[in-house]
Amino acid sequence: MLPQDRVQTALWIGAGLLLLWLLARLSPILAPFFLAAILAYICNPLVDRWQRLGLPRSAGVLAVLALLVGIAAALALILLPLLVDEARIVATRLPEAATLANEKLLPWLRENYGIRIKLDANFLRQFAADNRDGLHALAQKLIESLAIGGVALFGIAATLLLTPVVMFYLLLDWQRLLGRLENAVPRAWHATTLRLAADVDAVLAQFLRGQILVMLSLAVYYSLALWLAGLPSAISLGLLTGLLIFIPYLGFALGLILALLVAALQFQGAEPVVAVLIVYGIGQVLESFLLTPFLVGERIGLHPLAVIFALMAFGQLFGFVGVLLALPASAALLVGLREVRTLYLDSALYKSDA
Repeated sequence: MLPQDRVQTALWIGAGLLLLWLLARLSPILAPFFLAAILAYICNPLVDRWQRLGLPRSAGVLAVLALLVGIAAALALILLPLLVDEARIVATRLPEAATLANEKLLPWLRENYGIRIKLDANFLRQFAADNRDGLHALAQKLIESLAIGGVALFGIAATLLLTPVVMFYLLLDWQRLLGRLENAVPRAWHATTLRLAADVDAVLAQFLRGQILVMLSLAVYYSLALWLAGLPSAISLGLLTGLLIFIPYLGFALGLILALLVAALQFQGAEPVVAVLIVYGIGQVLESFLLTPFLVGERIGLHPLAVIFALMAFGQLFGFVGVLLALPASAALLVGLREVRTLYLDSALYKSDA
């Protein structure tokens, strides 16, 4: 007969594998629940503080939800004009862009590569006639994409509607839920599990708080710097870049590309483009050498490359739910690796001279 501890270990491993299988199978419907859990985790300290000050917990939860909805609405009102303005600029300056291409770019292509193109109405009509079959296939692909996009849009709408409801009940019963989870832990593992959970909570909470402060600081910097550089929609670009910074390197690159596109669409020479490059160069230095080390701290151990890998790997495995799980899983893995390292350094294998 197998020892009792081995049976328990086998059961827990099986339960973990079953959980991963269910996560993969149910990931399309789990997004609002995981998103609500992450937001509840971030907002629970604020609700607890208001409760200690005498505010009923239900009122504190409603106040937090109202605050989040207000922040989301404000961001939408700030960022949507950026998209509208840039679409208007593109529509009004397409003729100017075509003229500029005919005068500058196309002669260079003709002289160096023998490519002869002229951007005018007759050329576009002839191009459409010569590539009618290809354009028809492209139109079919676009229609199929719109159908898929409609399903995705429905999923986004369902997530936005369900997340506040789930978050309300999670915040309302947060302490009771944690108590039930704690009581479910086997007594032999109780002390170790609570210690590891506290370590994971410390790493994740410090990382999230620090990262939010970095995002806010950079949003203020980019908004002010781009406004001083005379770039249109500076506040929208600054806020968007600050929010994207949460994705290390990739977020910075996306913000830079969008700002360069806005600068290039002004058709005012190289000055706006150079100004954007200087602003984002200084911003990257501030983030890497001042804000992140001071506000997040190197002792947390969540390296930016590890964050990128976790986001991409979990996203590939579990979709949007995996992206939501990436940071909590990375924090848990970090704490687990620290525990394994401690056990290894204390083991006879490491200390043995033979």
